[in-house]
Amino acid sequence: MAGPMIPRERSDYSAIIDRPPLKLPGKARIVFWTIVNYEVWDIGKPMARQLLPAPTGVPLMPDVVHWGFHEYGMRVGCWRFFELYKKLGIKPTLAANARICEDYPRVAEEAKRAGWEFMGHAYEQGPIHKETDQAGMIARTMDIMQKFTGKRPVGWLGPGLTQTLDTPENLAAAGVKYIGDWVYDDEPTVIRTAKGPLVTLPYTIELNDIPMMIIQHHESDYLLKRAIDQFDRLYAESKKRAKFVALAIHPYISGQPHRIKYLEAIYKYVNKHQGVLHWNGEQILDWYQPIANAQAKAAK
Repeated sequence: MAGPMIPRERSDYSAIIDRPPLKLPGKARIVFWTIVNYEVWDIGKPMARQLLPAPTGVPLMPDVVHWGFHEYGMRVGCWRFFELYKKLGIKPTLAANARICEDYPRVAEEAKRAGWEFMGHAYEQGPIHKETDQAGMIARTMDIMQKFTGKRPVGWLGPGLTQTLDTPENLAAAGVKYIGDWVYDDEPTVIRTAKGPLVTLPYTIELNDIPMMIIQHHESDYLLKRAIDQFDRLYAESKKRAKFVALAIHPYISGQPHRIKYLEAIYKYVNKHQGVLHWNGEQILDWYQPIANAQAKAAK
């Protein structure tokens, strides 16, 4: 029996310049995809992110300070996000640990009420490699979200974008239709799994507040600077083919008082341009899926 496919076996190499240009509806040129991450950090486990080194240089448990760092986002920062997107009329993708439905029902209910797209992001925050029953965890995540929202999520983002070689099969078996973990292209693509095809959407690890603020320690305004640089280039290229800008943010980072104005400024800048669509992942999938189906049919 053959083992799991490696990434190159799932997706043939494709140079973007060799593909027919993708076209968005009407006069739209570019999609701005906002992904908000709401997570649960279990105090009984090592914290997902660390900002303040332990005095001894060795991480100690329980790590109450970093649990509190995350908790700020769920108590305060997330409400700045809700206010911003309500004002803008944007319904972002919510990459959420399913456990928020249990531990933070007040927050999850607000996202549901606001019409945000719920996207699977594991049961709780931690690398998928540590899961003893990965398929079971994925199914549990999807089931909890379906019960809470009344609709099964179609998207998935691994915690920390982690995957093992057999994760795509587990996701497809659980009903996932698109993933954000494959950051290898500017456009949606289709990858093979033994359980059927999966669409990859152009997610980002660079226009993401974790690498910028928590790992690289840039100043608060750097998110705005990089977002403008990213948008300007892709908007210029969108004269010839559809383009996508993904922005990934976390309430304990971009929801801080000293950063929120720069997040607000990103949308002010982007919305000065013509032909911008603020779509969530499911909307991108619904637009792209017929294109992918037609391409697959033509290839046979």
